[in-house]
Amino acid sequence: MSTFWFLPVLTICCSVFLSVGLVYLDNNIIITHEGWIRFFLVNSSDSARSILSTISGAMIGVAGTVFSVTLVALTLASSQFGSRLIKNFMYVRLNQIVLGSYISTYLYCLLILNAIKDVDGYIFIPSISILIAILAAIANIVLLIVFIHQIAISLQADKIVSDISDFISTQVVKMFPEKMGEENDDLNSIDIEAEIAQYGVCIQVKAPRNGYLQYIDSETLMTLVTEYNGLFKLNQRPGGFLVEGIEIGVLHLEKGLEEKEMKKILNQFVISKTKTPQQDLEYSIHQMVEIAARALSPGVNDPYTAIACIDNLTATMAYLAQVDFPSKYRFDDDQNLRVIADSLDFEGVLNAAFNQIRQFSGGSTAVIIRLMEAMETINGFVKNEKHKKHVIKHAQMILNIGEQTINEKNDLEDLVNRSKRILP
Repeated sequence: MSTFWFLPVLTICCSVFLSVGLVYLDNNIIITHEGWIRFFLVNSSDSARSILSTISGAMIGVAGTVFSVTLVALTLASSQFGSRLIKNFMYVRLNQIVLGSYISTYLYCLLILNAIKDVDGYIFIPSISILIAILAAIANIVLLIVFIHQIAISLQADKIVSDISDFISTQVVKMFPEKMGEENDDLNSIDIEAEIAQYGVCIQVKAPRNGYLQYIDSETLMTLVTEYNGLFKLNQRPGGFLVEGIEIGVLHLEKGLEEKEMKKILNQFVISKTKTPQQDLEYSIHQMVEIAARALSPGVNDPYTAIACIDNLTATMAYLAQVDFPSKYRFDDDQNLRVIADSLDFEGVLNAAFNQIRQFSGGSTAVIIRLMEAMETINGFVKNEKHKKHVIKHAQMILNIGEQTINEKNDLEDLVNRSKRILP
């Protein structure tokens, strides 16, 4: 779920309907308190009220206590791993289920408690409804144990890094599903100036407000540009911050557009106050980099967490070294150039993954050596010569910072020997 509140609210609504349905069932079914079943059904209004009051009070109390402790734990975790990771914990399905289960059980007991009647000789005890409340209480006890276990596991550094890595792996497979193929020389020979010169009107598409560009509806945008018989050159990509009035792109047309047509173009860009990883691969990578940067800070000094981040980023870059990055040139069905996108490339992802970690790694010999090992691993998967140049560049920068900050001769010699496997 993209929101924390949806599942709990849905659970609460279901508990309301369940309470109404079970009270109706209790009112229309006669249950005999005989045999073994009498041990599980309540036949006293005072006992029924006592049971429901106990369950409802316990559920709301436990819910408040558990989430108070969780927020304290998240506060401590955010100071070590970064506040941006709190959003990851909010969207964990188990956290939503626990909140919804406790609150809905509390509300369910209140509604059933209100249905109990013992006035002027008329006695109505919803026995089945009370039995369900007891079973729900037992289930919530089990859920509490699972929840505490999950929280204890989820706040461990290795688990956090692993979860982010799994998300990045899923994201890169969706965004870059194809392995590296032959480079298309036809795309490299496109004369952009000649393509633009075909159109007489140039319209600047500007950001309507401040915020991060979260999403571009590429398919609809392509359809609109084709319909208007134009060419759209994008200057921004998802993840970038837009200042109100900044140029998102330039639309080249044969004639001008009406205001409503221009609004259709702008509606294909989702701008918000926060970043999301939906179309922004660098956002998830920056989460991993932030953990490594904090681990390398003098106040934390945790090289093992930084090395775990490097290892997982290495796996991501090894995959990206083999994929075919999409061309920035987008054509319609008739092979007319319609969109020139600001596409993500291998160099940009490599810089996002390792630049800041390298900059913070000065003096940490183990991290510097692991960075060089990462470049060696990635270099083994790279097939494109342009990509190899970027890997060599990073290896050289890692060697430079090692020579500047590593004082032990043997450690420096180890780093140099590893660099020789990559550097020409």
